[in-house]
Amino acid sequence: MNNSNTDVFENMSIARAVGTMAVPTVISQLIVLIYNIADTFFIGRTNNPYMVAGASLILPIFNITLSLSGLAGVGGGALISRLLGEKRPDEARRVYSFSVYLGICLSALFSLATLIFMRPLMNLLGAGADTYDYASGYAFFVIVCGGVPTVLSNTLATLIRSVGESRRAGIGITMGGIINIALDPLFMFVLLPDGMEIIGAGMATCLSNCIACAYFVIVLIRMKNDVLRISPPLSFPSAKSIMGIFGVGLPSSIATLLFDLDYVVIDRLMSGYNDIALAATGIVLKAERLPLNVGIGICQGMMPIIAYNYSAKNYKRMNDTKNYSLKLGLICAVISITLYELFAGQIMSAFINDAQTVALGTDFLRIRVLATPLMFLSFFHVYLFNGFGKGGYAMFLGVTRWAVFNIPMLFLLNRLVGMYGIVWSQATADVLTVALSLITYRYYASRTFGSAMQNANG
Repeated sequence: MNNSNTDVFENMSIARAVGTMAVPTVISQLIVLIYNIADTFFIGRTNNPYMVAGASLILPIFNITLSLSGLAGVGGGALISRLLGEKRPDEARRVYSFSVYLGICLSALFSLATLIFMRPLMNLLGAGADTYDYASGYAFFVIVCGGVPTVLSNTLATLIRSVGESRRAGIGITMGGIINIALDPLFMFVLLPDGMEIIGAGMATCLSNCIACAYFVIVLIRMKNDVLRISPPLSFPSAKSIMGIFGVGLPSSIATLLFDLDYVVIDRLMSGYNDIALAATGIVLKAERLPLNVGIGICQGMMPIIAYNYSAKNYKRMNDTKNYSLKLGLICAVISITLYELFAGQIMSAFINDAQTVALGTDFLRIRVLATPLMFLSFFHVYLFNGFGKGGYAMFLGVTRWAVFNIPMLFLLNRLVGMYGIVWSQATADVLTVALSLITYRYYASRTFGSAMQNANG
């Protein structure tokens, strides 16, 4: 790494270091959210709730592709930062190459599986007679055609961020999102005929991810970074490093998959009421992601600094970074709650003009957003353990959150309260998740850092 990258990890003030790493990541996360929302927004201009519902059904599948990039990118990126903290750039380079190959292979297999099992997959997601064609057509372009460039661009962004180049990573993701937003109306309302708007949205998303992927390849060639260089396919990292990649990446991927399963369950339960409720829920699940993506951006910017200083045993700087990032995320969450409570109706109306969908979605959004600070605290602790390289702890928190608290709470509250119980389940379950996260972190910190952490805390 060059001196400026090292300065971010070692010497720069905490506020500036977190800002340097997190601001580009937050911006790129917001652009990613906007381009995901853009599809729903432009599809909503058709005032066809079945088309909106069809696109909403694919959200969990699209998020699975992101979980694959998490396996390769988060697992590899966290390890690269720790290896740099240990002054082992040669092994970091081999980890980078392995992570890139891993992302390409996994995404290609997933795209092929989606193509082969399209019909049973759509049935599993709850697609009915009115939504199947819309959902399957959208999935073909977004997942089957666009899976590899989507996974690879997100994997490369995380790996580039791991060496302190957050700005370059943010530019690539941001550029892809902006291009998608520009291409959506062109493909949907100009190039394709009426009734094929959802196909146009899928084509725009696929093309924009291809362009973003090409950008990252060009950037890596021009950077000439000693760590971010592709080694021959048979130049594997050590067995310990491979275990380290999967030790962090697999829990990250499983947590994302369980998050997607939670969305699938929500869709399935809501589809049991009516398609209007399903369409409203689809919009809400995307709209609520804005504050969550801000929090994720803060955590992604924080994690390389945490990982580097953890390995370098600079626990004071590590702990100061953790505390600053935590406060920043909670402040953003509180601001978001206030704005969403005030403007929930206007947000829903921006997506669709159907009065019934807007009214129902407004209620849903005002309830769901209350869980924002709890959700931030939940994945904040997961990112901490990923930075430490403690995938077992991260998996424990992730699996418990979704498989033990969230998903069972969906079925329980749906049975006891009905449709609104589904909406309240997130906040209810995350109270338990946050309590468990705090207890787990304090247990780990007291056993691992001991007096060093006490000194770091002042």
